[in-house]
Amino acid sequence: MSLLAPAFSPLALLLIALPAGAQTGSGGAGQQLPTLATSKGCVACHDIDARKVGPSFREIAGRHGGQKDAANMLTGKILNGSVGAWGPVAMPPNKAMGVTDAEAKQLATWILTLKSPADASRKPSGGNRDAR
Repeated sequence: MSLLAPAFSPLALLLIALPAGAQTGSGGAGQQLPTLATSKGCVACHDIDARKVGPSFREIAGRHGGQKDAANMLTGKILNGSVGAWGPVAMPPNKAMGVTDAEAKQLATWILTLKSPADASRKPSGGNRDAR
């Protein structure tokens, strides 16, 4: 089975192929990207505070923090990919690229710690805008 599925655009394939540390960043407010996020290539498309190809980790935490079962939902998206939740660019399934269930859970749990103090003081809306 080829990892270069025809559903991925040439840009997405290029970003997936970048070396894991090629686009690392320290993020804002002294936050450091965990080694796992850089070693698994997450930083090719995501950063702590800045949008790249996909949303920032902090945007993800802001949207899903406080939702019931958010860590498990994000773990599934990391492993199986996602399309349409943040725009037209699909996130490829990372399980096919060697991310284990435990690693995906660790990444999801870390992402959810990035909520800003302002986000933490808000009550969840109750709606899940990302139920895909």
